[in-house]
Amino acid sequence: MDNNEILKKLRIAFAMKDDDVQSTLAKADMNLSKTEINAFFRKQGQRNYVPCGDQVLRRFLDGIIKNERG
Repeated sequence: MDNNEILKKLRIAFAMKDDDVQSTLAKADMNLSKTEINAFFRKQGQRNYVPCGDQVLRRFLDGIIKNERG
């Protein structure tokens, strides 16, 4: 399982939309556009697919922690 799949599964588990993912990353001091975020959710081999790096996933998890803990 790669980082893109983990990111997709977390997004589904927390019932997040693109805006929610963007604000979660922003809480962890990572500002990405919706276009950049959508590239992570594409299937490998599709046009504009971008592999999710470790830092992006780490920041996303940090943002989730800040959301849940308050």
